[in-house]
Amino acid sequence: MKLAIVAVGTRMPGWADEAFAEFARRMPRELPLELKEIKAEPRSSGKPPEALLAAEAGRIGAALPARSRRVALDERGADLTTQQLAARLRQWMETGDDVAFVIGGPDGLAPDLKSAADETLRLSSLTLPHALARVVLAEALYRAASLLKNHPYHRE
Repeated sequence: MKLAIVAVGTRMPGWADEAFAEFARRMPRELPLELKEIKAEPRSSGKPPEALLAAEAGRIGAALPARSRRVALDERGADLTTQQLAARLRQWMETGDDVAFVIGGPDGLAPDLKSAADETLRLSSLTLPHALARVVLAEALYRAASLLKNHPYHRE
């Protein structure tokens, strides 16, 4: 099973790239984590927000791995504990499907993309900068994977 984070936005700060790479490196071999960056639609184009989201949704759709379970990250998504995320990760591993987490741009995700997702999760009740959201998600996935392997990284 492979995990992918498909995120709108390129040229993130160095600290975010380094932190993401560190958690991706720590992932177990059976759960490789990959980041696919999607070019954001320029907000200065004068296009309405719906057109911006639609353009980004097209690029996201092209970047999503074939036959993957799609998990949209959204502020209205399910709020999971680490234990619950680990249980969800175990379920996904049992089905063998690859999982793609989708992080939208400054205006979020197109409604069609969210409704087509297999599920929707949220990382926090706080609004997170996109660079930080990637790192938080990567760390949460690493923590959940370490919990499944009884690794001492996670403590209750």
